[in-house]
Amino acid sequence: MLVGVISDTHDNVSAVDRAVSIFEERGVETVIHCGDVIAPPVVPHFEGLEVHGVLGNNDGELDGLESAFRRLGNGSELHGRFAELEIDDTAFAVLHGENLDDVEAHAESGEYEYVCYGHHHVAEEREVDGTTVLNPGAHFPTVPDEQHSIAIVDTDSGDVEFVPVEE
Repeated sequence: MLVGVISDTHDNVSAVDRAVSIFEERGVETVIHCGDVIAPPVVPHFEGLEVHGVLGNNDGELDGLESAFRRLGNGSELHGRFAELEIDDTAFAVLHGENLDDVEAHAESGEYEYVCYGHHHVAEEREVDGTTVLNPGAHFPTVPDEQHSIAIVDTDSGDVEFVPVEE
């Protein structure tokens, strides 16, 4: 199964639309959002996908965001500041990741195959004792173009692919 990972969309509707197109082209049905959606009007652009999100440090309008995720249907949910997800028998920890010590603690726990985070606006994939630590990149306007990316996790093979989301 292919799982999409995105973070720090910061109300960038055009980037979300491009990312969703990539997810759909690749056959991704479930997406993890690692926070900083910002406002509810962005969420409907994920229509047709099952989206699991966490709150970032810049997310506002909590009630509106929760309602927007529920309206997506397909099991979509805004999980608060942290989510433990079981997708296709694969354990994911999801957090925004302001505190990198928290990211490391989840990775070192051995409880998850993947720890997904955002906040730092830099794409990253690395291993910690058999756990893949993954930051998909960001879509904030001042982020360098090479960091405007999403990630696609293949839960069958364990492969991670970073895909540019170009302007």
